[in-house]
Amino acid sequence: MSDIPSGTTSGQIEFPEPTLIPVNNVVLEVFEAGRQNSGKPIILCHGFPEHAFSWRYQIPVLVAAGYHVIVPNQRGYGNSSCPTEVTDYDIKHLTADLVALLDYYGYKDATFVGHDWGANVVWNLALLYPERVNRIINLALPYQERGEQPWIELMEILFGEDFYFVHFNKQIGIADAIMNENVHRFLRNMFRKDMPPAPPAPGMLMINLARAEEPIGKPLMEDSELSVFVSAFESAGFTGAINWYRNLDQNWHLMADIKPLIHQPTLMIYGEQDTIPKSENLKNIVPNLDIVSLDCGHWIQQEKPTETNRSILKWLAQQNA
Repeated sequence: MSDIPSGTTSGQIEFPEPTLIPVNNVVLEVFEAGRQNSGKPIILCHGFPEHAFSWRYQIPVLVAAGYHVIVPNQRGYGNSSCPTEVTDYDIKHLTADLVALLDYYGYKDATFVGHDWGANVVWNLALLYPERVNRIINLALPYQERGEQPWIELMEILFGEDFYFVHFNKQIGIADAIMNENVHRFLRNMFRKDMPPAPPAPGMLMINLARAEEPIGKPLMEDSELSVFVSAFESAGFTGAINWYRNLDQNWHLMADIKPLIHQPTLMIYGEQDTIPKSENLKNIVPNLDIVSLDCGHWIQQEKPTETNRSILKWLAQQNA
């Protein structure tokens, strides 16, 4: 894919070429490395508004550690399929894509790594298909306990109608259009680090980011790296990615009868400056749990790649021992 730089200024990291793989009635754009390590699969699942490229610092390190690394752009992202039906992005479809990817490669199970929305998919994958997940490493987003009220209804009560989860669901298409018109500005303003603490500004966060003339904090990545994300969203648009949010209440109903207990060995990595709160009850749901906290914000694996890689490799070595 010509718009992905073969190396970056951060250590000249090689990024794999993509393959388009038909699974589960869609086509996923998959970046793969370390096929010589067949039999030790690890699947990396990105978040919003991201791309498989967000794992560029982890791929070579995991290959060197003996893993077959598989990194999909999930449905709605990059050159993967963007179905038009909103319900095609519910948790059953998103998890089934990953199961179908395992089947494509002929694997019974794998270690799954998720960041942000990717972590949410991995948590639910472990609940819906426990036999297909052997270990979990999740970043930023702990398991979100299912309460008595559907998610969007609850969020509107707690955070108001401008909260972006609520806005995405109640004002369909408004944010998509504004973000699509301002792709570079939105992503430049989104991917920041060393953000000074501040109360949330009035209005809708994602629209504010798409319109803000000046970014806050420091850039997370080089311009050449940011251009990969910009090019992907200029091509695909944001609607597919936002449709994941438009299934939160659907997911709440779909998971109603699933007991929230995850038995797989799990590593949870938090960013100390992340606005997503840590879970006080995670150990109750994930009893076989280890926790690492890094001094960074939300974009953990990109902001602190060396520390993230060290934490992941140390934990995997302990599991393999």
